[in-house]
Amino acid sequence: MDRPYNVLFLCTGNSARSIIAEAILMRAGLGKFKAFSAGSQPKGEPHPFALQILKTMNHDTSFARSKSWDEFAEEGAPEMDFVFTVCDSAAAETCPMWPGQPMTAHWGVPDPAAVEGTDAEVHFAFADTYRMMSNRISVFVNLPLASLDKLALQKRLAEIGTTNDASTEPA
Repeated sequence: MDRPYNVLFLCTGNSARSIIAEAILMRAGLGKFKAFSAGSQPKGEPHPFALQILKTMNHDTSFARSKSWDEFAEEGAPEMDFVFTVCDSAAAETCPMWPGQPMTAHWGVPDPAAVEGTDAEVHFAFADTYRMMSNRISVFVNLPLASLDKLALQKRLAEIGTTNDASTEPA
């Protein structure tokens, strides 16, 4: 390709999981990928613990804002090559028609924003989400995209969503 692959991470609220995935891919993609995130019902701002874990992991968070997936279905929006849902709610919703018919997959992870408890328990949930997304994105960015046919690529993308989160091997 003559441009980076555009990747959109979707979640209902676009306040935690999808923003974490966006930050990880922006760094791990090494210029081969351009990451975006959005939600079907955006919360309006990133979750403070999401920003905290990203800062702890030395990510720039200036990009982070909670936005609607409608932004990416409008004329003039970047054409997506890949769209990944990272929460079960967004996976079950009817998504907009994405120009260019991107490859899609569901990479669901538990919602750290739903965890109740001490700050330490909530922080652990966000750290665990970061770890799971980092593992999956690491597998994704190392796929031989140019040499996989569409069917093989779709299979690999689906497998990444079932990655055993203790390692980077499919479950």
